[in-house]
Amino acid sequence: MPLRTDDFDLGGLHLTAGEGRRLELGVAVESLLLGGESYAVEPVPVPVILEISRTTGDGYALRLRFEAALAGPCMRCLEAASPRFAIDAREVSQPRREAERSVADELVSPYVKDGVVDLASWARDALVLAVPATLLCRPDCAGLCPVCGAELNQTGPEHVHEREPDPRWAKLSELRLDG
Repeated sequence: MPLRTDDFDLGGLHLTAGEGRRLELGVAVESLLLGGESYAVEPVPVPVILEISRTTGDGYALRLRFEAALAGPCMRCLEAASPRFAIDAREVSQPRREAERSVADELVSPYVKDGVVDLASWARDALVLAVPATLLCRPDCAGLCPVCGAELNQTGPEHVHEREPDPRWAKLSELRLDG
């Protein structure tokens, strides 16, 4: 089991420019709220691989890789779902001195502050970006019947309902043509 580390101090590695490290850590990722339902992130903690490379100045190139599953209800049939996601996220933190800063400095990571990486936030955000709009128990989930609520994965394609007559034609059913 890797060491749980939600925040990591980059300065403690004492890396020089061009030097790097690969670390195996555990990060606690908060559950996600999607469509009003809570989805737990598994396993707890999530084993991650953090690769750190020191750039020139006070900068770092960072890479975070992990696999995690979201456990919760399928968004179509409401059965248990646990889709897995492989995450590969990269960040660059190249802070500038006050005199060199521009208005839009894109090389400053929002997850690195004062040489400390917020791994829990970075892992959660990277996972959220990988999650599709609809979480399913399986890719071909048929969902629920809109008429009776039966689970279409179990009933199969032969599950049908007689169509209701069009209400615009209702008066024609009262017409008697018996001569």
